[in-house]
Amino acid sequence: MVDPLMELQHVNVKLLVQRPEEVDLEPLVPIFHRWIQGQVSEELLLDVADYRHVAEGPGVVLIGHQANYSVDNADNRLGVRYNRKAALEGSNLDRMKQATRSALAACQRLESEPGLKGKLRFNGQELELFINDRLLAPNADATRESIEPELRAFLQKLFGGSEYSLRYNSDPRRLFSASIWASQTLSVSDLLKNLTS
Repeated sequence: MVDPLMELQHVNVKLLVQRPEEVDLEPLVPIFHRWIQGQVSEELLLDVADYRHVAEGPGVVLIGHQANYSVDNADNRLGVRYNRKAALEGSNLDRMKQATRSALAACQRLESEPGLKGKLRFNGQELELFINDRLLAPNADATRESIEPELRAFLQKLFGGSEYSLRYNSDPRRLFSASIWASQTLSVSDLLKNLTS
């Protein structure tokens, strides 16, 4: 049975990067330490964890109280990931917007970091959305049916009405997740503008 009132929490968004083979993760450790010193995000930033030695792992993680940011290589797909840990008020649409805005803002900051020499850039078309709570959102048909209308409304806004394709990961052992490809290339600033318009 579909739960029309499924309340999502712990929304994660991952923006895939272009030319991942050119990205060096080593400079991220001091960059993320600088972000902690400057408290550059809305969330309280606390520490940095370096998992570069783990193949297809979490990469370099900026640990925060409400959320973590990382340049993550899970499934051998390098991307900038925002992982919301604390509960958030509002609708499911509000939570998807908040997580995506945070991921985009982090990506924008990383794209302009001199230490990365312009090599870490969002590929402009591909993102992944996860719900990091198996109890609230098990990876099952009922979750997909419940979430899809709000997810599609969110993606319509994010992509400014442009076409996109959407695929769900159906492995019940994995988190509920969706992979999304935009039909056209959009910059980080384009996507941020779409979310605020």
